[in-house]
Amino acid sequence: MSSKVQSLKEFLSQAGRVALVEVAATKGSTPREAGAFMLVSASAILGTIGGGQLEYMAIDKARQILGSLPSLWGGSTGEAGRGGGAALDRHPPRTTSSDPPHKGEGKETRIEVEEVCATMDVPLGPEIGQCCGGRVEVLIRLVDEALGNELIAKAEAEEAHLPHIYMFGGGHVGQALAASLALLPIHLVVVETRADALEGMPDTVETRLTPMPEAVVREAPAGSAFAILTHDHALDFLIVAEALKRDDTAYVGMIGSKTKKATFRNWFLKSGEGSEAQFERLVSPIGGNAVKDKRPPVIAALAAAEIMTALVSHSAQASASDTPEKAMAG
Repeated sequence: MSSKVQSLKEFLSQAGRVALVEVAATKGSTPREAGAFMLVSASAILGTIGGGQLEYMAIDKARQILGSLPSLWGGSTGEAGRGGGAALDRHPPRTTSSDPPHKGEGKETRIEVEEVCATMDVPLGPEIGQCCGGRVEVLIRLVDEALGNELIAKAEAEEAHLPHIYMFGGGHVGQALAASLALLPIHLVVVETRADALEGMPDTVETRLTPMPEAVVREAPAGSAFAILTHDHALDFLIVAEALKRDDTAYVGMIGSKTKKATFRNWFLKSGEGSEAQFERLVSPIGGNAVKDKRPPVIAALAAAEIMTALVSHSAQASASDTPEKAMAG
């Protein structure tokens, strides 16, 4: 299973000299928020600060800086440390220069370069072919070993707190849903009782083969989302019942029809020891029924959007309830 952290480590170790391009501040409507960043080398990039002309300008400036290190500092450059950053003089001379405006940047764009670090103050208007209307300050820094380690530590912390989605079933819809969810900032776990159904899953997905998938529900962290779409209705019912009996889930969805949902309700209330309030939390069919299209990729796209909406809403509610009074009480 690969991850964002692994991709970051590989980029830093293989890309050679690297610049960090980071959104330092924003005003008004902008493509990305403060803190968004990308890494730029002479021939590759990792991440994005929002695309468009702003990003092209930042990439161009970062590569100008990377290519001008010897002339700016009057010394040689090379790779150093695990981060693949430039090997710089310990006390380089302080240099300040003012570059001419980038083509299309407009008169208001300011670029300041000091100690091979650039700050770009860019209005997102018609001068650069963008109509966001806001303004973005971008900071460009060289990545040395210390900064590389800092980026890795930050990525590891973010990855440890990603919301969990547990998907039960690796059939046609399951494969399509896994492919859709694998692109999102979540931790996806695909659970199956059949080994062959786990073949071909995206390499960013965790897979679990178990004869008792309902046990995985009990072990999941609070705030998890559960999407149930196995090959067996009885197994679906068992897993859904376990998920609905938890009161800390962000989402519980089951693939199926109105008839399947009604059948589950009768079983859940009579034999599954469930309550009406618990049943009301079930989303079925997953992805809703507004779009009458049963093709797996379409169902997957609708379900992925539905699940992410539920996760974001649950996270917001959890943050709102975590008041100072509650923290003191804890």
